Amino acid sequence: MFTPSTKIKKCAQVVTLAMAALSVLPATAATLKISHVRPQGTVVDTDIKQLGEEIKTATDGDVKLRVYAANALGDYTLVQERISVGAIDMAVQPASTATDRKMQLGLLPYLANDWQQAQQIYGDGAPVREAMEKLFAKQDITLLAAYPVYFGGISLNRDAKAPGQPDISKGIKLRVPPIKSFQLLADNVGYIGSPLPFSEAFTAVQTGVVDGVIGSGAEGYYASFRDVTKTYIPLNTHFEIWYLMINSERLDDLSDSEQQALKTAAANFENRRWENAQKDQAANEQRLADNGAEIIKVSPQQLAQTAEKVRSTVWPEILEDIGAEWGQEILDKALN
Repeated sequence: MFTPSTKIKKCAQVVTLAMAALSVLPATAATLKISHVRPQGTVVDTDIKQLGEEIKTATDGDVKLRVYAANALGDYTLVQERISVGAIDMAVQPASTATDRKMQLGLLPYLANDWQQAQQIYGDGAPVREAMEKLFAKQDITLLAAYPVYFGGISLNRDAKAPGQPDISKGIKLRVPPIKSFQLLADNVGYIGSPLPFSEAFTAVQTGVVDGVIGSGAEGYYASFRDVTKTYIPLNTHFEIWYLMINSERLDDLSDSEQQALKTAAANFENRRWENAQKDQAANEQRLADNGAEIIKVSPQQLAQTAEKVRSTVWPEILEDIGAEWGQEILDKALN
């Protein structure tokens, strides 16, 4: 006959055995949703899939990536907001200035003059990179890697006018992203900036509402505007840098070894991109040319003249917008 104390002992034994059984079960594999802005089969899509394979191999299949291409989970502004709250795990995309105006620092036009300087400004441990990491952290997002894309230019559905002369008013209307730095950039190099959402940009060029686009580069124009690009001006307007980001709590949910595998794969992802980005930019300019676009030659002197004007007219306004003392301190470190 069981006494109450015997029953309690038996129940305790059952619970102990059940917990022991659970402790030897394999951990549930983590599948991380990762968003990006380009179609399937593009360079970034391929690079992310290689990143996923490295993570999968390093964790024996316990951590996998599920890739969502072409803004399938929303545009980059919405995706960053959703990563911040944990609704999406990861992304490779531009930083959204809508969530924090200080993120305009990474989009300053003519911040870098060439690829070597770009890596010194945006690479691991660089001043601008560290500032962006801190801004992301305030949104519960961990910045795992940078993804350099290209130096930007101007796509036109017409002939160019005085393309390397910033002081000449061209009477050409350009779609600009709804970001202050791009509006000021267009206006200060002789164009008329017209802010429009990306979703409306192609139709606006096609129907003549605007004459072209600023805010992207050869890769972006070939992917999304090649059928309305008659002329491309590689004016080095800005350095396009995307970020590999993850929700910080989601990262913390992974084991120490899984986190290390993710960070190691992310570093490889970035290093490969710095090695290949410049060649990819040239290849995409050639793709535009093969598709019928005229590629305008801009001399080093014209680039320097444009950069000097933009730095003197656009930078002060952006710095005032994001905090002049904060921004200038970072720029002084980055450019010295």
